[in-house]
Amino acid sequence: MRVLVVGSGGREHALVWKLSQSRGVTELHAAPGNPGISRLAELHDVATEDIPALVELARRLRPDLVVIGPEAPLVAGLGDELRAINLSVFGPGAAAATIEGSKAFARDVMEAAGVPTARRLPEAVAPCVLKADGLAAGKGVFVCPTATDVALALPKVEAFGGELIIEELLVGREISVFAVCDGETAVALPVAQDYKRIGDDDTGPNTGGMGSYSPAEIPGGLSATEVLDRVHRPVLRELARRGTPFQGLLYAGLMATDTETFVLEFNCRFGDPETQSILPRLDHDLFELLLGAANRELAADIVEESEDAAVTVVMASPGYPDSPRGGVELRGATDALEPDLLVFHAGTASSGGSLVAAGGRVLNVTGIGRSIDAARERAYAGVAAIEFPAAQYRSDIARVAVTHEA
Repeated sequence: MRVLVVGSGGREHALVWKLSQSRGVTELHAAPGNPGISRLAELHDVATEDIPALVELARRLRPDLVVIGPEAPLVAGLGDELRAINLSVFGPGAAAATIEGSKAFARDVMEAAGVPTARRLPEAVAPCVLKADGLAAGKGVFVCPTATDVALALPKVEAFGGELIIEELLVGREISVFAVCDGETAVALPVAQDYKRIGDDDTGPNTGGMGSYSPAEIPGGLSATEVLDRVHRPVLRELARRGTPFQGLLYAGLMATDTETFVLEFNCRFGDPETQSILPRLDHDLFELLLGAANRELAADIVEESEDAAVTVVMASPGYPDSPRGGVELRGATDALEPDLLVFHAGTASSGGSLVAAGGRVLNVTGIGRSIDAARERAYAGVAAIEFPAAQYRSDIARVAVTHEA
C-alpha cells in the first residue's frame, strides 16, 4: 500500500515513522517533508499551502491513503479536493475542519451539542482569555489574569484579524484527548499532557507546544471513553446533523477545574507535540486505523497501548516564539539514537551538507521508558547530547507526573 503524508513538522515525522512500521505499507511519500522524514519516505517539494499542486501530486501518485498533518490545508479544503478524485483521505473536509478554523463556530457546535466550555464574556476585563477567531499556529490565545496582561494582549490578538473571542479564565489542569473518527464512530488514542507556555512553571507567552508526556491521567477520574461520550461523540453527531461528517482526528483540549471538565478548544488534526509522545506508545497498526476512518469503516473499539511511558521535549530556536533565528548548525540530531530515544525533526533543513535550524520549534526529543521518570531521564539525556547553540527548552516537562508517580 502507498501512503502520502502532507506536512513537514515533528508531527508528520512521527506519523511517517509509525506508518513505516505498518505491515501493509510498502511505499511512503511526504510533501514537503523534512531531513528526518527523508530517511523513511520519498520527499516531494510541494508546499502544504499549495492545494492545486498537492492535488496534482496525489493524482500522479494515486496513494491508497493520504494523511493530512497540518490544519491549514484541511481548513482550505484539501481533503475535499482529494476525495473528489476518489482518494481515501484521513482528515476532515473544509466544513468540518471549521471546528478549528473558527473558534466562534466551535462554540456554536458545542452549545448545540451540550458540551461544556468556558463562558463568553462581553468585554475584555481581567481575568479573562483573549482568542483570535481564526488559525494562528497555536499563538492566538492569550491568558490574561491582570489588566496589564489584557492591555498587552489586545493589540497582539487584534493583529490576527477577524473576530475577537473573550472568555472566562478557567483554572485547573489541561489535558489532550485525541479520537480517530470516521464520521459516526470514534476511538480514543492514549491520553497526553502538553505544555503551551515557553518557560518553566508555565511562564511566558503561549507557543505551539514545548513538550508532552503520555500516559496522562484525566482529572476527575474520567476514562478516555467517558470523555468521548461527553465530548467527542456529541460533537460528531452535531456535525453529522449539519451535513458535515468529521473523518479524521478530533482533538479536544480540556481544562479540568474543581467542579467540571470544560473544552478549551477543538483541533481537526493530530496535536503537536502530543503526537510525538502518543505514537511511540501505540500498540496498534496505525495504517489500518487511519484507513478505516478514511473509508468510514472504523473497526476498532479500543486501541492497544504500551505499558511504556513517553516524554517529549521540544528544542526551539533562540527568539522563539516572536522572532526565531534560523541557520544554526545542529549536531547529534539523528532521528533515532537508540531504541528508547527518538528525535523527530520539526523545523530543520539541509544546508551545505549540514543540518540547520529552519523554524521556531526545531527538534522533538522523545524518551521512552518503563515509567514516566525513566522516559523523562532518557529525553533530557537526549537533549544534552544534541549540539544546538542557544536552544530554548523547558526543564520541567513531565516533572509533575513524576511527582505523582512517586
